[in-house]
Amino acid sequence: MSRLLSLLAFFMFTAAAVCVQSSEWSDNEIHYQKGDLDRAYRRGRDNTTTITFQHASGWKYGATFLFIDHLSTQGNSDLYGEFYTTLSLAKISGKKTSIGPLSDIGVVFGVNVAADANVKKYLPGMSFSWEVPGFNFFTTLVTAYIDDSKGDVAPREGDSYMLDWSWDLPFQVGRHSFSVTGHMEYIHRRKNEFGATVESWLLSQPQLRYDLGKGLFKVPNHLFIGIEYQYWHSKLGDKKTNENAAQILLVWKL
Repeated sequence: MSRLLSLLAFFMFTAAAVCVQSSEWSDNEIHYQKGDLDRAYRRGRDNTTTITFQHASGWKYGATFLFIDHLSTQGNSDLYGEFYTTLSLAKISGKKTSIGPLSDIGVVFGVNVAADANVKKYLPGMSFSWEVPGFNFFTTLVTAYIDDSKGDVAPREGDSYMLDWSWDLPFQVGRHSFSVTGHMEYIHRRKNEFGATVESWLLSQPQLRYDLGKGLFKVPNHLFIGIEYQYWHSKLGDKKTNENAAQILLVWKL
């Protein structure tokens, strides 16, 4: 199974890389976040700095999304990344899906990787795009959550599934521009290689952004300031860790 998934991942990544070169649109951001985050499976909190590179683009038959986090905590650091590529039924057929507010259905393939923990997850599934008044986008993913980790740092886990919602809602207050953007994911419980239960978790990461570039320099859509609120029920599957954390957020849109 893992060899088949690796071949599928290679095919999808290669196709996405070729298509990004001729992308219809592209959005690149660098995020700086700082706040106190809980330690899963250990008590206490760490003052954490996260620097993120985020990319989204659309191409002839679909879309690509990825981010890479560099997390620094009291002298320790780690890299974590996610990559998703989607084939769009609406783009392939040339017309939107007309089932109520559902505007598009896609086939998605994702990979989640944690460098120091040596963790790798495959996420094949479906995407659903919705037309919601006022939103730039509102998207749902339904995927498998398949472990391909080596188990030499973090324990190997059984397979599960993920539900994910992502959105972007802009709004105005007078002449000032704001947005609420982010995502929420649910990953169902599974067992690890030692037979222990990794609990279901719910992670929500909404961001409130203010367009600082527009407000101060009359240069819109490039520099943002705000807050990211992170709620993580059973963080990393630890049922004793329920995280509530607000982080300072700076965003530079390239």
